[in-house]
Amino acid sequence: MLPSLTFLKLQLEGILRNKFEQGHQTSGYLAKLEQLPASYDAYLEFAHSLAVIPMRDNWPYYEPNDLDEIWRESDPARPLGQIGILNLKDSSKRVEAGFLASVCGSMLGKTIEVNPSLSELRQALTSVGEWPLNDYISEEILHALDRRHWSWFETTRGRIRYVAPDDDINYTLMGMMVLEQFGEGFTKRDLRDLWLNHLPISTTWGPERAILLRSGISYLEHDKELFNHSEIEAWPDFMVQGTELCGAAIRADAYGYACPGQPALAAELAWRDASFTHRRTGIYATMFIAAAIAAAHVLRDPIEIIKTALQFIPKRSRFYEITQDCLEMVANADDWLEAYQSINQKYETYCHCQVYQEVGTLINTLRFADNVGDGICKQVMQGNDTDSFGATAGSLLGVYFGPDSLESRWLEPFQDRIHTGLSNFHEQKLSTLAERMGRLPKLLKTGQHRVLPSELYVNKNTGLGL
Repeated sequence: MLPSLTFLKLQLEGILRNKFEQGHQTSGYLAKLEQLPASYDAYLEFAHSLAVIPMRDNWPYYEPNDLDEIWRESDPARPLGQIGILNLKDSSKRVEAGFLASVCGSMLGKTIEVNPSLSELRQALTSVGEWPLNDYISEEILHALDRRHWSWFETTRGRIRYVAPDDDINYTLMGMMVLEQFGEGFTKRDLRDLWLNHLPISTTWGPERAILLRSGISYLEHDKELFNHSEIEAWPDFMVQGTELCGAAIRADAYGYACPGQPALAAELAWRDASFTHRRTGIYATMFIAAAIAAAHVLRDPIEIIKTALQFIPKRSRFYEITQDCLEMVANADDWLEAYQSINQKYETYCHCQVYQEVGTLINTLRFADNVGDGICKQVMQGNDTDSFGATAGSLLGVYFGPDSLESRWLEPFQDRIHTGLSNFHEQKLSTLAERMGRLPKLLKTGQHRVLPSELYVNKNTGLGL
């Protein structure tokens, strides 16, 4: 039942790389790892020692994970309550539009989720007469690109018959269920239980898979009884690598949907979800995206939306510094290609799922999109994690542009059907899920959440009068 020693050593090597990127003084640690005897006790002791590695003396950043510390490091002038005018009916329709656009963005990018660059995509699209992109990816484009995602058989133009399973969509639905059942007071224990109930491990990657495994072990250890909540808080800090990748950022959407004009609340809810699995940049990107979507309900200036979202990020963090830099590049550019070139030239090394360049391209998309369809195409053409940020761009653009901003041709291939990768989740009608998502703002405003009974919630009051 224990993982192999070879796997544990690889994990520790990856964590050391992460620690160096985060500013820790890791000199000599890799050599020390190589000298350790191959035993569980030795690797366990070494893993615990990584928690106290000091920072390098010349490291200029301060990047807390604790929410109170994050707030102390963020802009003191950030808006703490409602911004703009709240219109629940309007926001409900904007959320529906955001969710549907997110699905389209995900499916548009999924076929080419192979870390392409804009130059590669431009060459492939031009060779088949489809630059700039204006439709789902065709097989001709895939042949020209000479690589494709394994899901191409159900996500390529002409082959699409439904929304194919995708982790980005799964996590948005998970966020919806968290809020439906527990409201804004959800805990990480609630997240653990929902993940166990609905997320097959094969649909998760990186830190999410590691934390899902840890969740299963905790369920085995504690069954359905209460246990010390601090145990969950510490999970991402032990034997988990990749905690700054985009796996938390793709879980932000539902919190932005649910909090129209309340970026502070959206960021706080996103923090609670993201810190279940991620740290530092992984948390900040999630808070930023949720706050941006929340602001997009009520603000009409793309630059103002991004500036507002940045107010909820620690100002001495790498994420703040790079995102602020990307914002300036986009604001000063004459068009999206010029902005992309500036961002890519400086941050090209941060590619698939490494957040920094991708958030820059997201800002670029929001500023220069003519409409939702144009925007998701611009996002996907900028490459990297094409389906994840295609989905995020769809959420942001759909909420920003509002209902009727997405041409029906983007939705028609799905035939109103969605196949999720979730277990114990039976809704397959896309329009029904969009309507359900659209109820989130009112649900949070009125507190009408309700825990549904299941094996994991036998000790909770479900309020069903049974």
